[in-house]
Amino acid sequence: MADSIGERSYSCQKCGNRVSRNDDIISKSFQSKKGRAFLFYEAKNVAMGPQQEKMFITGQYVVSDVFCSDCGEKLGWKYIKAYDQSQKYKEGKVVLEKFKITDEDS
Repeated sequence: MADSIGERSYSCQKCGNRVSRNDDIISKSFQSKKGRAFLFYEAKNVAMGPQQEKMFITGQYVVSDVFCSDCGEKLGWKYIKAYDQSQKYKEGKVVLEKFKITDEDS
C-alpha cells in the first residue's frame, strides 16, 4: 500500500497536467527573471524546446525551455550543459518557475 507522505505532486498552473513530484525537488531557492523557482531532478509530461546558450548569474549554460505537453505553457528550463565545474550538478536537472506550477496532494 502506498504511503501518502511524500506523494505531493506539482502540476501546470494553466491546465493541471502533472509535471513533477515533491520528492524530486533538489532546491526551492532558485530564481528566474519573474521570481522564485524550484530545481527538480526531473519533470514529466513536458516538451523540450531547442537547445540554446544562455548566460545566468551563475555562469554560461546550454539550456532547453520546458513546456507543458498538454497546453504548451512555458514552465521553466532544463540545464543541458554547465561550463563552470562548480555548476555541473545542474546538468540534466529542470527548473520550474513557482508561479507556473501548483502543488497538490495525490
